[in-house]
Amino acid sequence: VGGGISNSNWRVEVEGADTAYFFKVPGAGTEMFIDRHTAHEASVKAAQTGYGAPVFAFLEAFGVEVFEFMEGWRASSNHDFLQRDIRHGALHGLKAFNDQPLLKQTKTVFDMIAEHQGQVADLKGLKPQDDSWLCLQYQRAKAALEASGIDLAPCMNDTLAGNFMLNAERQIRLVDFEYASNNDRHYELALWFGEMFFSDDMELALIEDYFGQVSAQTVARIKLNKALADLKWSTWAMVQHAVSQLDFDFYKYGTWKHMRARSIINDSQWETWLRQA
Repeated sequence: VGGGISNSNWRVEVEGADTAYFFKVPGAGTEMFIDRHTAHEASVKAAQTGYGAPVFAFLEAFGVEVFEFMEGWRASSNHDFLQRDIRHGALHGLKAFNDQPLLKQTKTVFDMIAEHQGQVADLKGLKPQDDSWLCLQYQRAKAALEASGIDLAPCMNDTLAGNFMLNAERQIRLVDFEYASNNDRHYELALWFGEMFFSDDMELALIEDYFGQVSAQTVARIKLNKALADLKWSTWAMVQHAVSQLDFDFYKYGTWKHMRARSIINDSQWETWLRQA
């Protein structure tokens, strides 16, 4: 099955079985940043909400997860999310997962960035020329967010369009919980908003649907987390560039993420967001 960035995926058919199965086989080096036990725990929680694929097995010795193969479902695209019902349906799926009891593992975006920075250093990986400035702005955002407290919730932490599945009835399922952990729910929304390139008006409507209201603090926390999300994934990409055997241009992906983080940090409202968060 094509489309995997970190793993190889397989469709497996068993004679006499009522369904085909989806096997997710870990890619080389992914143990550096994926806890397979947490991923399985999160997959089960998602299935319990009705928004996740049914889970059949976890082959613990190999880190392999086995799901029902989702016949009749397809990966969504950014274009799909231009439609309001799909956009808000996906939000409801995310919130249902976020509102589940906490996972065993807490790993905030701060933990993720620190982990990847250490991995890049160990691997002698690539860094942008303005890495020191980016790190300074990261520390400022971290201090602002921690000052008012972290709203921990189970989070996917990987809200690419392809991780939202659609069927003919326009129902939503969430897939791929490999990066799941307890994290700030503002980060979950920030990452998703950034991946979807939503307009400001779309984001405000989604924030109101999720929280019941829109506040300056909520908007500021999401804006800061957008920059942190891009820093997280840009640094992750430089780790992958060093270790991955998959045919994917991680360097290009990481460079683009660094560029977008800069665009947020250079926004004229950055200082305001730091104060309001």
